[in-house]
Amino acid sequence: MDALARHQCLIYEGSPAKHLPGIAALIHAKLRGHYRCLYLNSPPMLAGIRSYLYAVDIDVAREESTGALVLTSDQSHLVNGRFNPQKMLAKLVTAVDDALKDGYKGLWASGDMTWEFGSENNLDMLLEYERGLEEVFHQQPALCGICQYHRETIPVESIQTALHTHQALYINETLCRINPYYGPESMTDPRGLDLSDQLDALMRKFSAKPD
Repeated sequence: MDALARHQCLIYEGSPAKHLPGIAALIHAKLRGHYRCLYLNSPPMLAGIRSYLYAVDIDVAREESTGALVLTSDQSHLVNGRFNPQKMLAKLVTAVDDALKDGYKGLWASGDMTWEFGSENNLDMLLEYERGLEEVFHQQPALCGICQYHRETIPVESIQTALHTHQALYINETLCRINPYYGPESMTDPRGLDLSDQLDALMRKFSAKPD
């Protein structure tokens, strides 16, 4: 799996539950490929993903007991309520190493960024974290995953950061596309579009049926 496909960004609108069937199908495929799967989200979303995992014939209790599947709402990476990028990145590196030591092919991880950061006030550290995460993906070829951004619960500036720090955009469990806004050169748009215009165009483009 190449680096482009390994680090993906999901930017979405509306209910987060509508993406659970696709995420469940992807987890199913990764478990069959002998990856450990880590899913970090709020307790209600964990209940939802469990239901969809059972619906695709995953024995959730068994997979959790063996350590193949980790569904968690843990926020121990927060220090006095503040997000610590280096602590979170170190935990992720350790999780990849542990997966390999336990005989897995690698670690697939996905988390909701609003839940992961604990508070909108912590999102000022998002750029530092995503840049560090890109480095981790380059250093850890056994790591793959999806960062989830809910446009309606995250400031527009944070969505901009997401666009500039992910090479690929998640469309569904079988498709990702190259992100046209990846990289610092896209920070200034010569066409004069503001970010809201860019996001609206992006959401329209990638909510359409694939060619």
